[in-house]
Amino acid sequence: MANIRSSEKDIRKTIKRTAANQTVKSRIRTLRKKVLTAVEKGDVAAANASLSEFTAATDKAAKTKVLHKNASSRFKSRLALKVGALTKKA
Repeated sequence: MANIRSSEKDIRKTIKRTAANQTVKSRIRTLRKKVLTAVEKGDVAAANASLSEFTAATDKAAKTKVLHKNASSRFKSRLALKVGALTKKA
């Protein structure tokens, strides 16, 4: 346990930030699964809508530094390739 008051406050801040970041990361994982499910089902409209929602969420997470900007770009790129391949089939 910290002995200095500012260190105690830092610990409290870290706990709050960790919880907030965890909710954002969880939402991103959920949205990613939503896109992948739509791709597996072959639903082009749902896949595009889900991809748009996922892209917005990852961009915001990268902007607030919850995710690294390159990680956000990588996630978006990989899902966009899958949705694009689905669109070409249809």
